Amino acid sequence: MLKSTTASLKPADVEKKWIVIDAENAVVGRLASFIAMRLRGKHRPDYTPHVDCGDNVIVINADKVKFTGRKLAQKVYYRHTGHPGGIKERTAGQVLEGRFPERVLEKAVERMLPKESPLARKQMTHLRIFNGAEHTHTAQNPEVVDFRGLNAKNQRTQ
Repeated sequence: MLKSTTASLKPADVEKKWIVIDAENAVVGRLASFIAMRLRGKHRPDYTPHVDCGDNVIVINADKVKFTGRKLAQKVYYRHTGHPGGIKERTAGQVLEGRFPERVLEKAVERMLPKESPLARKQMTHLRIFNGAEHTHTAQNPEVVDFRGLNAKNQRTQ
C-alpha cells in the first residue's frame, strides 16, 4: 500500500518574489482580487494556508484605478469616530479625489484577506502602494506583471 504525504511549506523554505503591477485604468475589484491571491500565495503549487508564502507586491499608479458601473458615486465607505452618532461616510469618488487615493485599493485588498487574523496583517505588510509611476523598491529587481493583459475585463477605458 502506498502512503502519500502532503507537502507542507515551512516558513524557512519560502522564497518570496517581488512583483510590480501598473494599476492605471485597472478595475478595482479585479485588481484587488489578483493582489490578494498573490499576497496569500494561492498562485503557488505548494500553497500552505497557515504559512506566509505569498509574494511582495508593488502597485504603481494606484490613483488612476477605475470602477465599473456607477460605483464611483454609489459605493460608500463608512467609519466611526467612537462617539455617539459619530458615523462618517465618504463615496469612492471622494476618496479617489482626496488626499490618500491609494486607500481605495488598500481597503479592497484588505477586505479580501482573512478577517482579524495575525497572518492577514502580516501579509498586508507585503503590499506597497504608490500613487505615481515611480516606486522606491528598484533594488529588489521586481518582476513586472501585465495585469491588464491577462483579461480584457481587467481594463476600463472610460
